[in-house]
Amino acid sequence: MARRFGKKNKIKLDPLAYNIGIIGESGIGKTTLAKEVCESLVGEDGYIILNIGKEDGIDAIPNAIKEDVPDWKTFEELTEDIIENRTTDYKDLKVLVYDTFDELIKITEPEVIRLHNKANPEKRVNTIKAAFGGFQAGEDKAVELILDKMWELKNVGISMFILGHTKKRTMTDVVTGLEYDMLTTNMTHKYFNAIKTKLHVLGVASINRSIEKKTVKQKIGPDKTIGTVVDESRIITFRDDNFNIDSKSRFSDIVPSIPLDKDEFIKAIQGAIKAAFEKQKNKSRNIQEEKELQEKQKEEEIQNAVEEVSNKIDATKNEELTEKIKTLFATATEEGKEKMKKIMEEYDIKDFKGINTTPTEAFKKIVNVLSN
Repeated sequence: MARRFGKKNKIKLDPLAYNIGIIGESGIGKTTLAKEVCESLVGEDGYIILNIGKEDGIDAIPNAIKEDVPDWKTFEELTEDIIENRTTDYKDLKVLVYDTFDELIKITEPEVIRLHNKANPEKRVNTIKAAFGGFQAGEDKAVELILDKMWELKNVGISMFILGHTKKRTMTDVVTGLEYDMLTTNMTHKYFNAIKTKLHVLGVASINRSIEKKTVKQKIGPDKTIGTVVDESRIITFRDDNFNIDSKSRFSDIVPSIPLDKDEFIKAIQGAIKAAFEKQKNKSRNIQEEKELQEKQKEEEIQNAVEEVSNKIDATKNEELTEKIKTLFATATEEGKEKMKKIMEEYDIKDFKGINTTPTEAFKKIVNVLSN
């Protein structure tokens, strides 16, 4: 009898099968790069850039495929729609670009406060710091909500491409106690580390400047030494041995840095993947054969995940949907009521008391037909 647990990991060959992130200052070209990378790897139908909260960098990028996500409710509706219609309306979708994670945090915090006040009407709060008892429990809940949605999407084959902003921070070395400057995120470390630990690759976009020292003679006093920028370029750092840039890669053979360019970005990720693939022992297939097999297996996994979602029962959600159905039914059209009847027959729903036994998707379908 073969053992049930423990198997060798296989390197995935699709670059977007990995969790990728880029952080950089506003206007440096993160969103444009993400768009160009996605279009090169999966085409126009294969990605959507989520223009989250007050982020508006995408407004100046022509022909980008995007969706505005001003609040948590919209994000939740978008997520549910993609998952429910994964094999139809979104069959070609491969990746969501989160522009930016900073703004995703901002639109999630009000939802955390709402959930706290709903669960604790006698102890209402109006700040994330006070939610769910304080001591960063509110922030933990925000992270939980976001990661749960991201992984629900990953389970049906939708990858993540995270964007965020940077700032220079003064850090303290935990061993020596000495301070040093680091280019890192502008988010709180709790939020940043929550997503950074989930990324396989985090590139930091920055300006690389060559500065030449010149001596300027002064009429009074000693000569003055000044720095003059003689050359500058935009780069992405994946690995910084001096730890002055808060980048990261789980691939040991990735190049330390590249020009900020979509071809160089794709080349760097693919090169790191290929190097890792070649280290695997007892390879029975070449890289192209393995890639084709993985694509076929992923399609099967997506189909199985979609079927699992369609049979999922969320009693709490069912209760909310049941109340909504009762409200909508009063003003529904005869056509809507007829469609509702067919859905109830399809799922063998006798009444709306079976919130613990009826798939949540059935109630969602009923809400949808009664709303139209």
